[in-house]
Amino acid sequence: MARLEGKIAIVTGGAQGQGAAIARAFVSEGAKVVIADVADEPGKLLADSLGESALFVHHDVSSEESWTALVAQTAETYGPVNVLANNAGILRFGEILTQPVEEFELLWRVNTLGCFLGMRSVISTMKENGGGSIINASSIEGLAGMAFVAGYTSTKFAIRGMTKAAALELGPNGIRVNSVHPGMIDTPMTRGVGADDAAMEFGASKVALKRVGHPEDIAPLYVYLASDESGFVTGAEIAIDGGATATHAYGG
Repeated sequence: MARLEGKIAIVTGGAQGQGAAIARAFVSEGAKVVIADVADEPGKLLADSLGESALFVHHDVSSEESWTALVAQTAETYGPVNVLANNAGILRFGEILTQPVEEFELLWRVNTLGCFLGMRSVISTMKENGGGSIINASSIEGLAGMAFVAGYTSTKFAIRGMTKAAALELGPNGIRVNSVHPGMIDTPMTRGVGADDAAMEFGASKVALKRVGHPEDIAPLYVYLASDESGFVTGAEIAIDGGATATHAYGG
């Protein structure tokens, strides 16, 4: 029996990298998946490759109107959503002294507001249909600080806190809310901010497993949290980082 049979999922930031791996894993386990992203071409290609079990929808996570339309389209195509993978996010490096306010606000709008709006957009339908699972993408930067990413770190700590508050608020309705905290993962997002092969090797040297992660390392955790196997798991923060946070010196 497929582990996600009967699940109808939205995966934001689903066109590439970690989100694409999550979408593939969900479909392989029997879910119907709406891939939501601003990256149209890779999103459409991915959905086409997954067949009738996947649909691509252009979606801006920072727009409440876009969320309303996305949830409605999901219901019209597959049925009421019962899994939300709040995966979309952006990364920017910058010193506190010099990072433009506009860049900080962009990080907040995409990462934090996007996560909040996503949760809010699915609560009613999940309540009406017996509950569901919300999986919020934080980061190991939501567990400890790192220099030159104060803006990004602030958004990931916020997601961690929102997750716990939402778990307490929504638990009586059968809605589980958990946060996932990846370490350094080789994705277009990390490559896009200058993480070349040398940076990847340096990152690998700092963790117990001596390698960086890949999207396929992350996706199985999302499958577990989306499935009924995790029916007693809510409000959790789960690091998946090759051992980066096992050391007291992480972030130092």
